[in-house]
Amino acid sequence: MRWLVGWSSIAASFGTAGRVAGHAAAHSSGHSSGQGGYGSAQGSGYGSAPGYANGSDGWGDGPLRGGLADADHPDDPAASEADRTVVPVGAQLLWGDPDPLWAVGDWRPDEIRTLTADPADPFIRLAVLGCCGATDAELRRGLSAARGGALRHLTEWPGSYTAVIQAGRRITVVGDLAGARPVFYTPWASGTAYATAALPLADLIEAQLDIGHLAALLACPDSPEALGDGTPYVGVRRIPPGHALILREGSREITGYEPTASLAVAAPEADAERAVEGVREALVDAVRARLTAPRHAPDTLPHDPGPVPGMGPADRRAARGAPAPVPGVGADLSGGSASATLALLAAGLPGAPGTILSRTGERLLAVTFNDLATPQGREPELERAHAIAANPRLHHVVVAAAEEALPYADLDGPLTDEPGPSLVFAARERRRLAAGSADHFTGHGARQVLDAHPARLADLLMDRRRRHLLRPVAALARSSPGDSRFVPLTVPLTVYAAARRLARTPYRAGMEAAAARLRDGAASTGSSSPVDASLAALTWSRPGPAAAWLTGEALAEVSIRLTAAAGRPPLSLRPGEARARAALARHAADHRVFEQAVEVRSQRLHAPFLDNQVVRAARALPESLRVQPGARAAILRSVLSSAGVRELPPGWGATTHAPNESATRLGLRAALPHLLALFTAPLLADAGLIEARVVRQALLDAADGRPVPLDGLAELVSMELWLGRLLSRRGTCWTGTSTPRRRAVPKGVPLRRPALS
Repeated sequence: MRWLVGWSSIAASFGTAGRVAGHAAAHSSGHSSGQGGYGSAQGSGYGSAPGYANGSDGWGDGPLRGGLADADHPDDPAASEADRTVVPVGAQLLWGDPDPLWAVGDWRPDEIRTLTADPADPFIRLAVLGCCGATDAELRRGLSAARGGALRHLTEWPGSYTAVIQAGRRITVVGDLAGARPVFYTPWASGTAYATAALPLADLIEAQLDIGHLAALLACPDSPEALGDGTPYVGVRRIPPGHALILREGSREITGYEPTASLAVAAPEADAERAVEGVREALVDAVRARLTAPRHAPDTLPHDPGPVPGMGPADRRAARGAPAPVPGVGADLSGGSASATLALLAAGLPGAPGTILSRTGERLLAVTFNDLATPQGREPELERAHAIAANPRLHHVVVAAAEEALPYADLDGPLTDEPGPSLVFAARERRRLAAGSADHFTGHGARQVLDAHPARLADLLMDRRRRHLLRPVAALARSSPGDSRFVPLTVPLTVYAAARRLARTPYRAGMEAAAARLRDGAASTGSSSPVDASLAALTWSRPGPAAAWLTGEALAEVSIRLTAAAGRPPLSLRPGEARARAALARHAADHRVFEQAVEVRSQRLHAPFLDNQVVRAARALPESLRVQPGARAAILRSVLSSAGVRELPPGWGATTHAPNESATRLGLRAALPHLLALFTAPLLADAGLIEARVVRQALLDAADGRPVPLDGLAELVSMELWLGRLLSRRGTCWTGTSTPRRRAVPKGVPLRRPALS
C-alpha cells in the first residue's frame, strides 16, 4: 500500500520541524528523484507493518522523533506539544512544520519528487508522488502557476500522480479527473488532516462505519448524488474528481480546476480528426512517461533448489511464496482493443521497453489469460491475442488456469481502503498479474473514457442532432435477440422514446422519480441484452443490481439521500455528460480497489486511459463521433495507424457486451458452501442492510442457473468480505508511545436500528 498524509492547523508546530533539516539542501536544489527512498511499511493491507524498519525513520537519521514519540524525550523541544499529533506507521517525512507531510508505503525513489521555488524561501514547495513525466523545469513552472491559483497546470503532465503544494501556510492537494487518485480529508487537531486513503484518516479519528453510505453503495453505485462526498467512515470525506483541496491554517476550501462550460447550451462541434489526434498524442505521452521512468528489479525469491520428490515446479513456487514479477515493462494482451493498443504502443516506441538482461532480448512482456474452465466463447479473442503477439518486439506469455482461478476462489486477501466488487475476482486476476512485469500496463478505463454512455443520446436530442441517432439505434436493433420482423421498427422507436423522455426530464424530477422507485421497492433485475442495458441507462439515476436484496429501511434511507440531492444544483444539467462522468468515477474507484486487492509485491499497475491528459483529450471528442457503433475501436485504430501500426488481425475491436457468466456461475457453485457459511450471520444483516435468508436463497438460485443479477451478488459478497477483514484487523496506521492505539470502527458494526414509525 502507498499513500500520503498530512495536516494543516492553526497550530504552528507538531514536533517535526527538525526532522528533515539534514536534507534541506537536497530539497531546495531541485534534484527531485530519490528524495527519501522506499517507505518502510511492509506486508499487504493497512496496519500490517509492525513498526519502523531497522528502527529508523526512513531518512537514516536514527530513531524516530516527533509528535507523541517524543513524549519520552523531555530534552526535545517538541515534547511539550506531543499531545497534538501522532505519527504514521512506516512513514518518511517529506517536509515538517508548520504543515507536515508524510509518504507511507513502498514508494520507489523516483516516485517521490520534491522541489522548492526559491532556496531562500523553503516554504514555497511542491511534492509530486506517483508516475509523472514532467521535468524539473516543468515542475517549477507548475509551482509558480499554482501559487497564483492556476491549479490546472499541475494536472497537464503525462502520468498518474498526486501533487501537493505548500505556499506559506496554504496547502493545496490536487486530485485527478477520473478519481483513480482520490483525496480524502477530515477535521482534526483544530484543523484538517488529508490523505490519499480513507482508512488512515478513519484510524486517526477512530471513525465509525457510515451505514448510509454502504447502503447507497449497494443501492445506487452509479449515482454520485446518493454517495455524495462521503466514505464508508463517518467524518471522512472525499473531494470530487476534478477538484482540489485548499487548506489555510486548517480552514478548508474545495475548488474545481476545470473550466466550466454552459450547462444548457452545447459547445461548438469539435473537429473529429483533430480530436482523435489529441487522443493519440495523450496516449503516446502517457505510455512514454512509464517507459522513460527508471527501471526497477523486484525483490528476488530464493533460488529454486531443483526437483523435490513429490513436488512439481508449481508446488515449489507455492512453498516459497508468490513469484516476483519479471523486471522491466509488460502489458495485458487479452485480444481486446484497449490492451492491444497499449501493448503495441509500448513495444513500438523508441527505446528498450521490455525485460532487463533477458534471454529473449529487450522485448515487451505480453500476458494473456486462458481460462481452461470455461473456454467457450473466448476463442476469437485468444486468436487475436496470438496474432498480435507475432510482433517481434513482444514476448508472449499465456497464463492458463482452470477451477483454481474461477471467481469466488480463494476469498482470503488483503484489506483494501474501501469495498469493491473486484474482491471476489482478486485471486483470478492476481494469478495473471504475477506472471507480468514490474511495470504492467492494463487497458482499464478505455470503455468509460472513449465510449459514449447511452444517455448521450438524450444530449444529441437536446442539441437537435437527430440524424446522429440513426446508426446507434440501428445497431441496437440488429443486436436485439428477437426474431420478429417488427424488431427493426419497435426497437428504434422504444430507444428514441426513452432518449426523448430523458431529454425532457429535469434533473430534480429525475432524482425524485429515482427516490420514489427505491421507496416502492422497484429494483433492477439485470440487463439481458444490449437494448435492455441501454434502456435502463437512459435515466438520471437507476438502482444497482444489488438493490433487489436490500431491506426496505436501507432503500428508504437511500431514497432520502436522492431526495436531498434533488434540491442541490448538479455539475451538469446535460444527462449524458453527467451520467458519463459518474460512470467514469465509479470505474476509477473500482480500479483503485482492484489495484489494492490484486497487489503483487514490487509491481506497479499502470492504467493510462485514466490519466488526466487522456481523459481530457477524450472529452474533446465530438458526441456525434462517440455514439457511433464501434467508435472506440475506430479511435484506437486511428491511434495505432498514426503510430505506424497498420496491420491488425481480423475482428480486432469486436466488443463483448456480457461478462463470462458461465465462469461466474461455476465459481459460485464451487464456493457455495463457503458463501452460505459467510451469510449465516452476516455483518450486513447486523447493520440492517440485508436479510440473511434472502441472500442465501439468491446464492442457491444463482448456483442452480436461475436468472439472478450476478453483479449484485458480487457486490454483496465483496462488502461482507471487506467488513470481516476490517473488523478482524489487529494493526493501525498510527503510532505513539503515550496514546491508545487508534483504530477505525472501534465498536464494530452498529446494530440494526429500529424502523422509523
